[in-house]
Amino acid sequence: MTALLSKERIIAEPGFNRWKVPPASVAIHLSIGSVYAWSIFNPALIKTQGVVASAASDWSLRQVVWVFTVAIVFLGLSAALGGKWLEKVGPRKVGVIAAVCWSGGFMIGAIGIYWHQLWLLYLGYGVVGGCGLGLGYVSPVSTLIKWFPDRRGMAAGMAIMGFGGGAMIGAPLKEWLIRLFYRAPEFLGDVPLVTEAGKRYARVGTELREVVVVGPNDISQMIVPGPEGAYVVGTGSVGVAETFIVLGLIYVLIMVAAAFSYRLPADGWAPEGWTPPTKDETDAKMIARVSVTADEAMKTPQFYLLWVVLCFNVTAGIGVLGVAKTMMSEIFGTTLPATVDAAFAATYVLMISVFNMAGRFFWASVSDYIGRKQTYAVFFTLGTVLYLSIPWTAQRVSVEPSTMLLVIFYGVTMLIFTMYGGGFATIPAYLADLFGDKNVGAIHGRLLTAWSTAGVLGPLAITSLRENSLTNALRELSAEVDPQRFAEQFGAPLSELDTLLAQNTVTLSKLLEIAPVGTVDPSSNLYNSTMYLMAALLVVAFFANHFVKPVAALEPQRG
Repeated sequence: MTALLSKERIIAEPGFNRWKVPPASVAIHLSIGSVYAWSIFNPALIKTQGVVASAASDWSLRQVVWVFTVAIVFLGLSAALGGKWLEKVGPRKVGVIAAVCWSGGFMIGAIGIYWHQLWLLYLGYGVVGGCGLGLGYVSPVSTLIKWFPDRRGMAAGMAIMGFGGGAMIGAPLKEWLIRLFYRAPEFLGDVPLVTEAGKRYARVGTELREVVVVGPNDISQMIVPGPEGAYVVGTGSVGVAETFIVLGLIYVLIMVAAAFSYRLPADGWAPEGWTPPTKDETDAKMIARVSVTADEAMKTPQFYLLWVVLCFNVTAGIGVLGVAKTMMSEIFGTTLPATVDAAFAATYVLMISVFNMAGRFFWASVSDYIGRKQTYAVFFTLGTVLYLSIPWTAQRVSVEPSTMLLVIFYGVTMLIFTMYGGGFATIPAYLADLFGDKNVGAIHGRLLTAWSTAGVLGPLAITSLRENSLTNALRELSAEVDPQRFAEQFGAPLSELDTLLAQNTVTLSKLLEIAPVGTVDPSSNLYNSTMYLMAALLVVAFFANHFVKPVAALEPQRG
């Protein structure tokens, strides 16, 4: 088996068609790129016990999003450690191990969901699956750049566009599987309820059973819409554990087959008819004429400036990716319920993937003509303006709901995600230009620690700021409702608000049912502070990119 996976086994024969390599690279990235459809799981994972609504023991959105965060952290760490190893053992062995880790992460995660053990979900999907992400991410990039020295930007774009497009296939597949395995909980209907320690209970036979109550504002948030009334906690299934198992089996088969399709060019190979660029051409686009090791690259300020560039560009986008479906539902689901339902929100995640993927190939190819530095300058200038426009749109739609505002929001976020994807696809070529292409896999792997950092900063910022905004909105809304109606609605006085909030008994949708006529739904504005922060990060990234200069006085790698 070791010989079958060895680097020497995959050196291409003379005359090998290099265009046979990209499909394998794209297949692996399409598989691991489904991580970008993580937000499809969020609505189900926060209801694994209540199924139709969150029960007291269900996980919070912040806890669930942290699974995605852990996966991205270990993506960066494994890429940093595995990049140099990749250059030594070759992409086939790395690709097979990536397949085992990514698939294994789904299997362990499924056990965690079934047993309702969050730590197993973190360990499986987050740690083990995250390592599969990192190893699967670096192997195609380095391989394609070696095969396409004449079009480095396009090569990186071909590899990485698959990662951006993974959610395009993953999102509808996950939605379909969740609905396939979904099982509604026991329905009690309109029955007498009691409230104890913030939880709602109903009598079933001779015992009191915990229930969740679905009101008119909750139906649109159900995985499969059902009638209003009480449902018994712990009697149904959201279908996520079963979905994890099926996805794990699918991805391991695709990734192993793709890894065995990898080939590497022989030493000294060059595309037929290609002449390396002259010194004047390389100087104009900051392209190095020698290659250096990863250790040498890390001694230069350019490496750390690019680290900041990648980190802040990713931070600005990855937090939104982690909660995309929830964000669309909260901003527009209550103001335009006839248009924005669960299916619309899921399609939004799919379209993010489409534009993310298209941006990776488009911007990486553009960078071959205008240069990497100029490409990033466009990202950060335009991106700042676009992020600042989102709070304006959200504020307007909360007061004057309009389909045009939805179109504006949709267009703005899609353009943002073309640049988010383009940032990923252009960075390997940027590194190859500055440090040479011989060790770009190892250098790129170490730079991806910026992705790990962004994987913490982005989701932490968006969930923390959203949670703070939500808490403030709940308290302000509670102060406006009639105390008697509050007690009738929740079976407890207003003085027990904190306990009711902690047990998920009081929610924004249920408070709005008893709020005074004309009360504005605050859901649309939950993400405004996050968008202002993301715009500020892009301004910092703009200046970091501005200060990137050609790497001076680097010696060629010896040996």
